[in-house]
Amino acid sequence: MRPTFVSEPVRVQVPATSANLGPGFDALGLALALYDDVTARTAPSGCRVEVTGQGAGELPDGDDHLVVRAMRAALDTLGGQPGGLVVECVNRIPQARGLGSSSAAIVAGIQLARGLVEDGMRRLDDAAALRLAAEIEGHPDNVAPCLLGGFTIAWMAEDGLARAVRLPVAPQVRATVFVPEERGLTATARAALPATVPHADAARNAGRAALLVHALTTDPTLLFEATEDRLHQDHRAPGMPGTAARLAELRAAGVPAVVSGAGPSILALTGGDEIFQAGMGWTAQRLPIDVAGARVDGGTLGHAERDPVAAGRKS
Repeated sequence: MRPTFVSEPVRVQVPATSANLGPGFDALGLALALYDDVTARTAPSGCRVEVTGQGAGELPDGDDHLVVRAMRAALDTLGGQPGGLVVECVNRIPQARGLGSSSAAIVAGIQLARGLVEDGMRRLDDAAALRLAAEIEGHPDNVAPCLLGGFTIAWMAEDGLARAVRLPVAPQVRATVFVPEERGLTATARAALPATVPHADAARNAGRAALLVHALTTDPTLLFEATEDRLHQDHRAPGMPGTAARLAELRAAGVPAVVSGAGPSILALTGGDEIFQAGMGWTAQRLPIDVAGARVDGGTLGHAERDPVAAGRKS
């Protein structure tokens, strides 16, 4: 059945995210209170995208824009496309820095599609939205916290579909992001990873990842040990020497710091109100943990409380 589209614009706010968090490679993610605001409305024909802020003058202004591509995919799932689309993006999440800008665009597009369609929530629930976002992105570790908020554990089930659970973060946990001037590419960072790793390194990371869940949710005093990694950060270091050097400095000073996503940004997770110097060529920003995830205003989709355990369950 073809969808019925609402007449008013729909606005979505999507958070930045940091994935991996050290040992939780391709599984753990955290939503951060730095947001892109994206508004969409239907039009008689065509497709126009306006971008201000991060990526202005660089990102596509039509159907090739990632928000629109995600919208189109979600609208196909919802039953069909409108005659045209007008999308306005106010971007604050740095592009290609390891803070989830592509995941934010994908989740924004899916949420906008849900909001533009009457009964969009029922037709495409959170579980289906997560699966679609992970399919577009290629993995669920960033899209899960962007959609659901908070601290998430995401995985691909045996049926090939994405699942995720959301856990509460201990209230004393503080996040600081260090963002360099240079950009990075996830594909390049993934290409640096070896096909196999020593069993001892895998076992160590499994223990640290489990400890990190406890540290983030219950006991932040364990964050330094819990953020140790032997699977991916050292292999990626030659491709981003500035990040590797700054990360080494922070950890040598006892700061629980990790590469954010595929880099080149760095995330420091602490249990207090420490103030950090950014360093030359870097900016540092303290960010609260986002606990709500993607929020939608207008249309037919209001932000609702989600089941933090069942969010990734197949419907």
